[in-house]
Amino acid sequence: MTKDSAHTALLWIVAAGFFMQSLDTTIVNTALPSIAHSLHVAPLAMQPIVVAYTLTMAMLTPASGWLADRFGTRRIYFAAILVFVLGSICCASAHTLGQLVIARVLQGLGGSMLLPIGRLAVLRSVSSEQYVAALAFISIAGQLGPIAGPTLGGWFVQAATWHWIFLINVPIGVVGLYAVQRFLPSHDTAAAPPFDFIGCALLSLSMSAFSLAIDAPVATHRAAWSAGLFALAVVSALAYIPHAKSQRNPLFKLSLFSEPNFSVGLIGNLVCRIGSSAVPFLVPLLLQLQLGYTPLNSGLMMLPAALAGTLAKRWIAPLVRRYGYDTFLLVNTVIVGSAIVAFALISRGTPLVIEIAILAVFGAANSMQFAAMNSVTLKDLSHADAGSGNSLFSMVQMLAIGLGVSIGGGLVKLFSAQWDSAALGFRLSFVCVGVITLLSAWVFRHLDEPSGTRVMRGQAVQGAGR
Repeated sequence: MTKDSAHTALLWIVAAGFFMQSLDTTIVNTALPSIAHSLHVAPLAMQPIVVAYTLTMAMLTPASGWLADRFGTRRIYFAAILVFVLGSICCASAHTLGQLVIARVLQGLGGSMLLPIGRLAVLRSVSSEQYVAALAFISIAGQLGPIAGPTLGGWFVQAATWHWIFLINVPIGVVGLYAVQRFLPSHDTAAAPPFDFIGCALLSLSMSAFSLAIDAPVATHRAAWSAGLFALAVVSALAYIPHAKSQRNPLFKLSLFSEPNFSVGLIGNLVCRIGSSAVPFLVPLLLQLQLGYTPLNSGLMMLPAALAGTLAKRWIAPLVRRYGYDTFLLVNTVIVGSAIVAFALISRGTPLVIEIAILAVFGAANSMQFAAMNSVTLKDLSHADAGSGNSLFSMVQMLAIGLGVSIGGGLVKLFSAQWDSAALGFRLSFVCVGVITLLSAWVFRHLDEPSGTRVMRGQAVQGAGR
């Protein structure tokens, strides 16, 4: 095989892995009511299958680079696809909600390594001149997942059964396993530094406890359980600080937070994504449970948001160059939050064109928000801190998705029970998560963005994605 052919094969392998991972974060949402009916549980009790997947990815992503150095890129990437496929089969075979949650954890274990290891394989195999173009090609696969996911999920549910939203990964994964063995370069294992297992455990415990505290599964003494879990989350996070100071190679260096824009961007990302991550979970439920849409039609309704988001990416760099990150994020955050609040206006009497317009505005603004937040958070990190900062940033992204689903679903259940109206429960929930997103505008006001750097910084956002 020629060098160009091997390069092309590598990009297709990594793109396919990224597509599987991004597809699986969106394909489930439109199938939730059907899965709930099949498993004999309430649709709003289904958020654990989303949270389990994203939380597992958040906890295990930092270990991916160390595993690749320790055992080899090809071996770990092969294992990631294999575990992801096995997890998908287990998901399709689940007969109870508990079984499905456990299977999603297994799926998340494989998914947590697909994109980081894939990027690492590309970095080690292509020249620096080709790297940006290679990542741009791979990012297309990541954009196709959210576009195809909701519609594909609705179609599988309506044309066959919900099991196929997971079984679709099997043929893709089998081809991927063969391609990895056949085409992926076998990089030598490196002398990896000792992995900070204690630091990883502390942060994982903190994230898990915090997520469980948001939606404590214990019905009796729920407030006490939530308070205890919150306390455990805080103690675990604080315990990481002296641990990191005492370690030569901590999981994340505390010096990362000396860069002001990284700290502000990290907090802003967390707050903003909680609101925006609730939307892909709540909107299909609203459309199917309250407006009577079929699974396929509810999936098709998510297309305007996805397509508008893809088209809007080209506007980001010119807007940032002209107004700077601080002004852009302040205004765009208000648009995103307002669009989320506007979902509360959707009812059976709402014209279809209004629904599509709200979804399109949300999709366009949210896509630009993600790209700008990603870029402003990481752009000023040193070369030595870039890898560690990106890994921590990825953890926060996954955590925010899980929190958004937990908070959004929990608010619907709370308001529906309080006012004995599911329709009012959805409306009030959209208002609340929209307000949470709006609060991140105050966070972004604290960005340190000298006016003289705006043109230069605007160029960095072009390569940013989700």
